[in-house]
Amino acid sequence: MVKLPRIVVAAPATSQGKTTVATGLMAALRQAGHVVSGHKVGPDYIDPGYHALACGRPGRNLDPHLVGEDLVAPLLLHGALTPEPADVAVVEGVMGLFDGRVGSQGFSSTAHVAALTRTPVVLVVDISRSSRSIGAVVHGMATWDPSIEVAGVILNQAGSPRHAAEVTESVGLPVLGVIPRDPGLATPSRHLGLVPAAERDEAATVVARLAEVVARTVDLDAVLAVARAAPDLDSDPWTPGSEVSRLASLAPQPPAAQPEVSRLASLAPQPPAVAVAGGRAFTFRYAETAELLEAAGCEVVAFDPATDRSLPAGTRGLYLGGGFPEVHAAALSDNASLRDEIRTAVLDGLPTVAECAGLLYLCRSLDGAPMAGVIDADARMTDGLTLRYPEVTALGDSLLTRAGERVTGHEFHRTVVDPGTGDHPAWEVDGERVGFTSASLHASYLHTHWAGHPRLARRFAAAVHAHG
Repeated sequence: MVKLPRIVVAAPATSQGKTTVATGLMAALRQAGHVVSGHKVGPDYIDPGYHALACGRPGRNLDPHLVGEDLVAPLLLHGALTPEPADVAVVEGVMGLFDGRVGSQGFSSTAHVAALTRTPVVLVVDISRSSRSIGAVVHGMATWDPSIEVAGVILNQAGSPRHAAEVTESVGLPVLGVIPRDPGLATPSRHLGLVPAAERDEAATVVARLAEVVARTVDLDAVLAVARAAPDLDSDPWTPGSEVSRLASLAPQPPAAQPEVSRLASLAPQPPAVAVAGGRAFTFRYAETAELLEAAGCEVVAFDPATDRSLPAGTRGLYLGGGFPEVHAAALSDNASLRDEIRTAVLDGLPTVAECAGLLYLCRSLDGAPMAGVIDADARMTDGLTLRYPEVTALGDSLLTRAGERVTGHEFHRTVVDPGTGDHPAWEVDGERVGFTSASLHASYLHTHWAGHPRLARRFAAAVHAHG
């Protein structure tokens, strides 16, 4: 049994102030001297960037769809213990408390994660357009599912002390804080939600402002009391090293092209470098991705495709994750020396994984701006939104997959790639063949969480070790 003080910050619906309150709580608790671990329900990759700023450690995701129900509590514990044990974990929910994958009766919802981790819920409610009716909303949220404990409420967007008092009197649960209306707390948005923290020079200032407001308007001691009342977790923490060792012991003899990671790691004079895209255009990857690669004997080296003129020295693998290259297409295109180096290296067999933003960067062009030109396709922005949360099937053997394997993932983009696939598609998604693969390349829009599918990380690491 593991003792971890923790809360889930949830809401009746989206746009109630969850990110504002959760991030502010994380930062305020840290400023009060506590070690705080920040987590996000679902696949969202923007909010964890703000959590990382608030907590001073990686923001992490908890998603039963991406990793399976059994891994949610172990991943929560892993995040709370890494890089040092946290005093408290704050988990920001997604959408409304009971809203999950469509058609799944709430699977992967905030409530689902709260139940899997036995975590008390603090409900954030925007009261700007109501008063006593808030009591009915809170009562419904608190009693809808007896497996969920709604332990307290934070009232957001209060118009006046009188307004707040009227709502407080109607709510049959402890009110842990009242946050007044403050347009200055709004976070700017664009075509796919909030602007990522890594793209905002003033992000640290914004987080500091949230901390100040929450510390002044929320009873932090009462929040900590709720967190400390959470029951012990009957789970062991997930660890990347144990996962890599387990896979090595279970795996059959691998193909000659992909020798055992452990054997190659023991023979290598130094860890092979995996260049991982970062900077303002590539702001997203799950923290466990790098941890799995490092546990498999690789050295993860960040680089910025918009500013670095060459790949890191000794690069033997390339990981291009998510982000917003469409916003930074000019800078990416202007960096011709790096584009040329990447095109040559990938076409020469450099093991390469590209997800969403990475796919766009490897195309010939993005909104007319020249890109790396590895993939014979062009990308462009559209008015339409692709939002999928699917289980997909691998259509053939590739760098990452074997034919017929099933993998869970998510897509969230307003771009299209034309054509959408090559001679060797990556996945079948909802009856559609998508993506581009080869023995050394895997590129598609799909984001996958390698903690849930560690064989993908193992295969990539093996290819990196084998690449001379």
